[in-house]
Amino acid sequence: MIRNRRAKIVATVGPASAAPEMLRQLFDAGVDTFRVNFSHGDHQAHAEVIAAIRVLEAEVDVPIGVLQDLQGPKIRLGRLVDGRQTLVKGEAVVFLPDATAADENTLPLPHPEIFAAIQPGHRLFIDDGRVRLRVRSAQADRIEAEVLEGGTVSDRKGVNLPDTVLDLPVLTAKDRRDLEFGLEQGVDWVALSFVQKASDLDEITAIIAGRAGLIAKIEKPSALIEIDEIVRKSDAVMIARGDLGVEIPPEDVPARQKEIIALCRRLSRPVIVATQMLESMTTAPAPTRAEASDVATAIYDGADAVMLSAESATGAYPIEAVTVMDRILRSTEAHFLYTKAVDASRDVPASAADAIAENGAALGFSLGSSAIVAYSLTGITAARVAARRPFLPLIVLTRDLRVSRRMALLWGAYSMTEDSVTDYDSMVDTASQACRDFLGVSEGNTIVVLSGVPFGQSGSTNNIRVAAIS
Repeated sequence: MIRNRRAKIVATVGPASAAPEMLRQLFDAGVDTFRVNFSHGDHQAHAEVIAAIRVLEAEVDVPIGVLQDLQGPKIRLGRLVDGRQTLVKGEAVVFLPDATAADENTLPLPHPEIFAAIQPGHRLFIDDGRVRLRVRSAQADRIEAEVLEGGTVSDRKGVNLPDTVLDLPVLTAKDRRDLEFGLEQGVDWVALSFVQKASDLDEITAIIAGRAGLIAKIEKPSALIEIDEIVRKSDAVMIARGDLGVEIPPEDVPARQKEIIALCRRLSRPVIVATQMLESMTTAPAPTRAEASDVATAIYDGADAVMLSAESATGAYPIEAVTVMDRILRSTEAHFLYTKAVDASRDVPASAADAIAENGAALGFSLGSSAIVAYSLTGITAARVAARRPFLPLIVLTRDLRVSRRMALLWGAYSMTEDSVTDYDSMVDTASQACRDFLGVSEGNTIVVLSGVPFGQSGSTNNIRVAAIS
């Protein structure tokens, strides 16, 4: 299946979309990769969803990506007296490292690591920033803070700490169990939540050991300090604007989004823009004009993929949300300003492999070729070509089904698994046949083929060949 767009759609699976027939309708509407959110549900339910996606994949004969999103260390209040408490602007509030409030004058915050790290002047946000406080004093067993913006808080509400870097385990015990389960189930991508620094990625990279691609979720201000190294250590990046938009000023989010997308393109890493893209469609059959503009902006910025969360997981209109997103993507990519925006954001090749990708894409365009074909054992060559945003179909040939499925997240890539190729000449023949089958390319047209010599060695892409379809 060749969709009439280049950017990809990621949709979160939940109660509204977990049934096999719904997964099929969502795929038909435009979903390329399904996100399984391990903050909710149990392993049995997740296994059933993943199995249903694999059945669907076999039926449609198209690689479909499965993205496992780990919960990460969630910081929440404990249990309050009477379950809720109203905080008034200007008043002083005391936090104690307890699981349950002792009285109505204190708030329980059962996270001793916060008390060890927080400093006077740091801010605390509760319930997605609806209630905001600033620390006046901090000790190992007591934090006193002033209420900047008041409101009512209740049991187990989330807490954000935009100014504080916490000494938290990168993977919680739950994350470790979920990760091993996901890898056993054959997920294609694993998203790590609440990355604070580049070293946070080391442990999970060792555990995954190449069995899936690693996505770093950018949702903490501290991650922006080491963003270059975080992107380099990741296989892909998700700009998770929910928590990020709480912890940095909302007016800063658009510029940060552009910066991260540009960096990911420069380093040839797929990048997903996520959270609240069509939020109103959780309860309404059509988006707001602002939401449509938000999705289009992510595409103009150069994102590989955009993501639906509650819209497809728990919303009343999951299929409509995917359909609308698909229409926005196609309309944006068809506009003449999109081509100009993509061309203006191209970067200078940084290595020999980048230069091969850059020149292969340019050669295909200048010759009027019908497609670019990348033979890629790991998907890295395909990612380098996609980062150049060539306005030609990109066909990815690989021996590894896992790599083929990961291409469902990559801008403009259509992948097929091919293990019969044994040498350079047979690879070119297979590439030609793939273009005939995928795209209906007829005799006399040309394709540009990127591969490596010696053939079949990972990381050896060094060859550009123009092949005529015969």
